[in-house]
Amino acid sequence: MTLPSPAPHGSPTLAGTLSAELRGDFPIFTHRPELAFLDSAASAQKPRQVIEAVAEFYAHDYANIHRGAYGLSMQATGRFEAVREKVARFFGAGSPDQVVFTRNATEAVNLVAYSWGLDRLRAGDVVLVSEMEHHANLVPWHLVTARVGARVEAVRMTPDGRLDLEDYAAKLARLPVRLVALQHVSNLLGTVHPARELVRLAHARGVPILLDGAQAAPHLPLDLTALGADFYVLSSHKMFGPTGVGALIAGPGRLGDLPPFLGGGDMIREVFATHSTYAGAPARFEAGTPAIAEVVGFGAALDYLDTVGMARLEGHERALLAYALEQLRPIEGLTLYGPALDSSDASGGGRSAVVSFNVRGAHAHDVASFLDEAHICVRAGHHCAQPLMRALGVPGTARASFSLYTTPAEIDRLASALREVAAFFAEEDGA
Repeated sequence: MTLPSPAPHGSPTLAGTLSAELRGDFPIFTHRPELAFLDSAASAQKPRQVIEAVAEFYAHDYANIHRGAYGLSMQATGRFEAVREKVARFFGAGSPDQVVFTRNATEAVNLVAYSWGLDRLRAGDVVLVSEMEHHANLVPWHLVTARVGARVEAVRMTPDGRLDLEDYAAKLARLPVRLVALQHVSNLLGTVHPARELVRLAHARGVPILLDGAQAAPHLPLDLTALGADFYVLSSHKMFGPTGVGALIAGPGRLGDLPPFLGGGDMIREVFATHSTYAGAPARFEAGTPAIAEVVGFGAALDYLDTVGMARLEGHERALLAYALEQLRPIEGLTLYGPALDSSDASGGGRSAVVSFNVRGAHAHDVASFLDEAHICVRAGHHCAQPLMRALGVPGTARASFSLYTTPAEIDRLASALREVAAFFAEEDGA
């Protein structure tokens, strides 16, 4: 894999060159050359380096971990734990002991909700979220606050699709906020929230903060020690890794005295017939046999991203987004959602490579079906963000999301197909 020199931000040349260099790493595009896969926010395609790492582990080194007093098991344990170290290093966490493997980001939020939340929340307390959240960062808090008599309050969105920082600061000052739980990047609008400022304002009030990084970790260079969030969650499958693996990365000391989330094997110190004592973190939060080969694959995905370079990836996606907005804005009958690209914002231009849209007179599902006939994959519906849909006043949208293998030619295909879809429904309306 030979990488090109970076071109200026916003240049489709960079986007085209980088994707041309890397696309061959993804076997699905060899098997399906007609495919324009514009649904990477849902789950990213996998490079052969990840696929081969999982297959190689199963073929040569597979055994259960943390249990066997034989060489193969100890070797597998070593490979598994090496990925924990890799995750800590990749995301700038201070120690591998701050990394807990989960099934996905959703389970990581649930871990914090049930472990930290049930232990610390009291009647009358507030968990502060936003109306832009993914359901994965809403429903766990609804479940836990209902059990302890606490409640969930939401920060408003500005008309241009950003988090209302004045409302955030006001609610922190006025409400009995016990925890802030916010997305880092919107899965629907692509808005990159000012995470450092959100952390600073929460900590100034003595309030811990969880950031849902499911849509940030695949796209932005991250240094979680510098960011300072108390809890950060992410998923492997959105980062070119296997499904079934996520991570909770906690701030220093944050996991120390939290009770377990799930009970079972491998998370105990001693078990008696009448009671148990528990291992330290992170083992305390990893009951049962984990997704061993998938964690190894996640490590390969991080190696791949290390080789590409997150700053280079971010520049590529920003160029794609700028090009897509330029191509889609002039289409008659097309409504685009999300903030404008902010060239003064150093963190991804204030927006990730996601474009949500509706075609006048058409249901989002019908738009997605039309695009599918042209072999263009987009997601349609409420995107597990129903409060945000209500704020936008629409039942759903179609969404195109880009990644390092996305080409400017695929965006041209999307624009061309959408012109046809818009013209078709305009004609239907006229009839």
